[in-house]
Amino acid sequence: MVSVTTEPVRLPPGPRIPKPLQGIGFLALTHEMYAALGRRYDSSVITVNLPGMGHAVVISDAVLAKEVFTASTDLLERATSGGASLGDGFGWGSTFSLAGDKLLARRKMVLPMFHGKRMRSYEHIIEDEVMREIATWPEDREFETFPSMTTITLGAILRAVFGAEGPALDELRELVPSMVRVLALFLVLPPSLRRDLGPWSPGGRTLRYRRRFDAVIDSLIADARADPALEQRSDVLALLLQARYEDGEPIPDQHIADEMLTLLVSGHETTAGSLAWAIERLTRHPQLLSRLTDEVDAGGSELRHATISEVQRIRPVLDATLRTTKARIRLQDWVIPENTNLVISIRLVHASDDSFPDAASFNPDRFVGGVPKPP
Repeated sequence: MVSVTTEPVRLPPGPRIPKPLQGIGFLALTHEMYAALGRRYDSSVITVNLPGMGHAVVISDAVLAKEVFTASTDLLERATSGGASLGDGFGWGSTFSLAGDKLLARRKMVLPMFHGKRMRSYEHIIEDEVMREIATWPEDREFETFPSMTTITLGAILRAVFGAEGPALDELRELVPSMVRVLALFLVLPPSLRRDLGPWSPGGRTLRYRRRFDAVIDSLIADARADPALEQRSDVLALLLQARYEDGEPIPDQHIADEMLTLLVSGHETTAGSLAWAIERLTRHPQLLSRLTDEVDAGGSELRHATISEVQRIRPVLDATLRTTKARIRLQDWVIPENTNLVISIRLVHASDDSFPDAASFNPDRFVGGVPKPP
């Protein structure tokens, strides 16, 4: 359990090599370095010292990760500034830029838009995009699946989330892939290099793409507000325009644009990556593919859902996520000072034999019947 403490700081073990060398190891072999340090110190919690971040505590234990994720927001918060912040690229109105009560208020408003019946209403859009892309596939040779998966997920998100059709849909299809590539570079840069240093700098290019994106979103917002059937629409943009905080205030238009960019960039390539990895896994496990085909023919879904969970376990969308301490805390045997980053290594948690026996093997049956319990 994470708790506040006044005990002297007692950080987990970690290397004493110079910070620049640790930074090189982080850039070249991030999780391989974490795993090697964990073995060296025989600990699922280690300390590293990285340029731009300082001392950070890396967690690769599932139980401790759960404690961190469920800790009070008075003790821990998501990083919202500096090199660790996705919000710097998505805007101050993005969920990635919010913390504490503001984050809880936004999540309370937005999460119901992605539940149950609402998501099923998008099935026909997804089916349209899948069939449209499958029609272009060759039948006599192997081909890369990630580009096709990206096309499918981008089209589905633009239509289901943005409500985009016609010229706006075409413009976003053309704009978004290049914008995502530039934004990805922008987000790994230190804050000093994120500024607009000219039209060819990452900051300058990001700003130009963002202006084009905002112009399209402003047009979609204006069209939606003028739509007499706005209340009957199911796309997320229409829902955000109608949403209200508990005090009755709407979400500002700029914050809606920030949130739309967040949903788009964090959703389409990550989903495409999982789909491509699923195909890669299934081509290497033909017996599983045969079982899945039989299950679909019989109208079942349990093995399919288990396969999705196993793909996400062994090929996680995110390697890690961050929390920052707001006070001096006790975590297990360690005392961690205020303003320290906690790095939860999702990849190492998922690769732990303590949580998933024979974790290196691809075995969807471990999820049949529910989430597996640690042995």
